Amino acid sequence: MTSTQTPAGTAPGCPIHHGYEPFAQDDPFPSYAALRAEEPVMYDERIGYWVVSRYDDIKAVFEDWETFSSENAQAPVRERGPQAKQIMEEGGFTAYSGLSARVPPEHTRIRKVAAKAFTPRRFKVLEPEIRANVVRLLEAMLARPERHGDLVRDLAYDVPTITILTLIGADVSQIDTFKRWSDSRSAMTWGDLSDEEQVPHAHNLVEYWAECRRLVAEAHETGRDSLVGDMVRMQAEGDPISDHEIASVCYSLLFAGHETTTTLISNALRVLLSHPEQWRRIVEDPRRIPGAVDEVLRYSPSIVGWRRKALRDAEIGGVAVPKGADILLLMGSANRDASRFEDAESFDIGRANAREHLSFGFGIHYCLGNMLAKLQAKITLEETARLAPGLRLADDSDIHFGDNLSFRAPAAVRVTWED
Repeated sequence: MTSTQTPAGTAPGCPIHHGYEPFAQDDPFPSYAALRAEEPVMYDERIGYWVVSRYDDIKAVFEDWETFSSENAQAPVRERGPQAKQIMEEGGFTAYSGLSARVPPEHTRIRKVAAKAFTPRRFKVLEPEIRANVVRLLEAMLARPERHGDLVRDLAYDVPTITILTLIGADVSQIDTFKRWSDSRSAMTWGDLSDEEQVPHAHNLVEYWAECRRLVAEAHETGRDSLVGDMVRMQAEGDPISDHEIASVCYSLLFAGHETTTTLISNALRVLLSHPEQWRRIVEDPRRIPGAVDEVLRYSPSIVGWRRKALRDAEIGGVAVPKGADILLLMGSANRDASRFEDAESFDIGRANAREHLSFGFGIHYCLGNMLAKLQAKITLEETARLAPGLRLADDSDIHFGDNLSFRAPAAVRVTWED
């Protein structure tokens, strides 16, 4: 289905989008509320997707993987132009989703191997290093005589990147390189780029994929103690996973393992500091932090939309959706659905059911790295509350979120503090 087709069952005449702009992320929440109230399953001809906005409908789609396939989760929203395609083909780019776009039985087989490598034991080993990195970066920021900083660049940018590079076994001195590659992956998959704008990103993706393949080859040679090394050893012991699949898991984790956590940390501090009374509550009692992290994930998630494809004619919320339809699930809207969350538009770190958010998905594709992401956010809030309890937003009125179909990431979170 292309964006110029009008699917069966849609009304003729001028389309109504209820204020929803697919790529605009500065403040999508009023349009989400309008969609939930007026057209909770809406066909958006601008992107060629059925847009689903209510909690129960989205959860049901996630749960029914046999009807609603994840095969389009990593597909480019905008078709790649001829020059980008040529660059990627000639560069040997054959990367595929690690897990999120795979379907059973392939998904089940690969996830079983990855889950054995992605264990709480590895997280426990990483925890002291995560804390040390947070303290080091915070102290460096707080030492500035001008008493101004940017929590994205000065803190959230490095912490999860160092963590995932260490976990994978990649070179932690190459943070900016991996960030550049990840930015290109986000832009090429979920962005709205012209053919010309795609060209530099295509070159970056070729480099990115080559590094993932190199890490697998290195693990075969050295037997390095890393997550990639664990999967290579499992392969040697008979677990059914290929080198290409291990490299694809690496390709996914090197992106998902830090990009969304950078945003989670940035959003956690941004939202808490914009609610000073709730920031004081966690400063006074850090035991409230785990609940605060879940409420941030509900109220301001890193990923606000994810995709599925209908494998047969189906219904979502009583609306007929044809076989082959592309579907965009607005988890950012579901998380503010008043049918599930009381006073859903308010931020409350004491919310009893905050953990029912859908920010990590639901069902067989529930995020494998959710525990590591929440651990890093928890440690960051603990140390920030300890070292900088008087931190405050320098100006929260001009925080900008980059244009993207799925990811809602602040470009900067500027803060200040007293001596």
